[in-house]
Amino acid sequence: MVGIKLKEFQEKCVQELLEQTIFGDKKEILIQAPTGSGKTIILLEYIDRFFIENKKNVFIWLTPGSGELEEQSQNKMNELLSNRTTKNLTDILNNGFEEQDTAFINWENVTKKGNTALKELEKSNLYERVEEAKKDGIKFIVIVDEEHRNKTEKAENITELFSPEKIIRVSATTKRNDEAYNIKIEEMDVINSGLITKSLYINQGIENNIVLNDEVEYLLKLAINKRREIRNNCTANGIEYNPLVIIQLPSMSEDLIEKIERFLGSEGFTYENKLLAIWLADRKENIENISNNKSEQCFLIMKQAISTGWDCPRAKVLVKIRENMHEDFEIQTLGRIRRMPEAKHYENEVLDNCYLYTFDDEYTESVKHELGRHASNVKSLFVKDEYRSFKLYKEVKNTDADNFAPRDAFYAIYEFFTQKYKLTSPEENIQILEKEGYNFNQNITNDIVQGNAVEINKKNFIKSEKIRIQSTVDTYKNGLDLRHSINVIASKIGMIYQYLSPILQRLFLANIEFDQKVLKLSKKEFYAFIINNERKLEYDILDAVIQKREQRVKLQKEHKKTLEFYFPERVTVKYNKKDSNLSEMKKNVYYGYPSSTLKSQSEAKFERYCEESDKIKFWYKNGESSQEFLSIVYLDKMNKAWTFYPDYVVGDTAGNIWILETKGGEDTYGHSKNIDIKVENKYQALKVYAEKYNLKWGFIRDIDDLIFISNSNAYVDDMKDKSWTNIKYYL
Repeated sequence: MVGIKLKEFQEKCVQELLEQTIFGDKKEILIQAPTGSGKTIILLEYIDRFFIENKKNVFIWLTPGSGELEEQSQNKMNELLSNRTTKNLTDILNNGFEEQDTAFINWENVTKKGNTALKELEKSNLYERVEEAKKDGIKFIVIVDEEHRNKTEKAENITELFSPEKIIRVSATTKRNDEAYNIKIEEMDVINSGLITKSLYINQGIENNIVLNDEVEYLLKLAINKRREIRNNCTANGIEYNPLVIIQLPSMSEDLIEKIERFLGSEGFTYENKLLAIWLADRKENIENISNNKSEQCFLIMKQAISTGWDCPRAKVLVKIRENMHEDFEIQTLGRIRRMPEAKHYENEVLDNCYLYTFDDEYTESVKHELGRHASNVKSLFVKDEYRSFKLYKEVKNTDADNFAPRDAFYAIYEFFTQKYKLTSPEENIQILEKEGYNFNQNITNDIVQGNAVEINKKNFIKSEKIRIQSTVDTYKNGLDLRHSINVIASKIGMIYQYLSPILQRLFLANIEFDQKVLKLSKKEFYAFIINNERKLEYDILDAVIQKREQRVKLQKEHKKTLEFYFPERVTVKYNKKDSNLSEMKKNVYYGYPSSTLKSQSEAKFERYCEESDKIKFWYKNGESSQEFLSIVYLDKMNKAWTFYPDYVVGDTAGNIWILETKGGEDTYGHSKNIDIKVENKYQALKVYAEKYNLKWGFIRDIDDLIFISNSNAYVDDMKDKSWTNIKYYL
């Protein structure tokens, strides 16, 4: 490419791509490339070199998102490879494919409901254009950009539409797949090349046990000061770039946006003077040329709208306002502040690093969790032919139904607290609840991480320590925090904010008169109590409202819908390739199901039992949280509908079909390892479901190497109870 000199690791990746495309025996190539490693440059150089000696080929460059990424990539190719031909979806539909084209397609334009790209039109549709190209002898190579966001059945169908010779999948967070050729760009190589910062500093300069009046304003002040320090160091060293601060917001944050705008305005950063920008899905201001190193914008307010494919090397500070988001997005967002503005280090401590300020106490753990997932391998499996027509019935919630009774919920929660903690009077209950772990600090407390990270893609993500910050309660400023905490609790228990907020006030707030009260807190004390005890309240209130409810055989129609269930044609499983005992589970309904899939101890024991038992013909491990899997609907004490995904479908040699759910067993001391507080509801729901469809059923738990099953009238947690029987007497 004209004017571009590849770094050593980039050149190595291009060479490896060419070798595997031309001579490799694996259809798929996976590239794990840290954000900032120049994956677009790598792919463009690869395409350019490949076309030199391979004429009858076309590259399809698939991107996710609402648009713009495919345009960015196409524009980059037009800029750097002006001698090559690029096309978009409209160009393809109008003119078809020609050899040595590179076609940039946003796959959501093709797969989304109501698209026009695949409908019969007067002009040839995409299917016809592909067939025309194939008849002309053209071969396709598909590049799947940001591949972690392309893992849907529809997207895979689009990929297969081209019958590609090779599929190249690229992402910062891709998972290793042993069915593919894997290329991994090491993060230290990218750091040493100068393309990304040497380190990420988290909450630098925050003092332990500091008491704040306003968390958001405090974080913004830190960011303003850090930005000023970076700018001053640039000036002192003759470096011409204007550092940008990104402010990342929770999903539901309209009031918070106004608050941030007011504060930044008071500090001299406004939309009017072009120093403040905002980039949301439905609102964009002052984003023109924002990626340019010398652009004047100093602060950018954003949500998820620019999480994919955005390149702004001058972004050096990230302020993450509370609320945990999806882990992949967290890592992608961190990458946005790691690029060096001139693709080199300055040997200056301030300029060669980037900075994160956040009071989100879950942030680091969520990133660690996501990074830990990279240790596993993934594998795509197809259902065996003899099980393609196997059919059961699944139940899905009717989302239009809402029979929740707030009054019943209040009394259920009040009775739960009173009985569990043996409460007496509001005055004495403070001491009782404090002994049980409730926090009655009149300031809002938060334990946060402070430290630094070099390689973000390592398990030892951060050498850190926990420090505590405290914030004085202001009922105006902390109104958003209170609402957020109540929303977190409400969503966990399937309630809405408008129901839960008055319940909490009647239970705990002094100036709300009500006969049954747990506490009588002042308004400020109430704010601190709810915010500080969000997790504990969430667990207790869930326990209160989820209490066992007799599951009726005929649930009212408004609660659920019944649909046909078939084993999904294709599934992706995670497994441990390094397991010395790795083997194929022959009785699983999928070809090549590996023995070391990531699962609980109880599940692992049961799957081994299935393989060894002469009574079991086949078994299927069910998935979760998707309508493609087997599901059962049940009600809680408040008449709220929930969805339950039983773990296994098993066929025995006598022709019976079993629906089985695994739970934690007991340790050697007889202590239960089951942590599911909804277990009684699920037990009853599975019993009713199995009886309705004439199926066998049971809950499975383990003690040492033995597996026990229970399928009686009521769930009993004590495994010494006669309702628990060794599974060998059944299967």
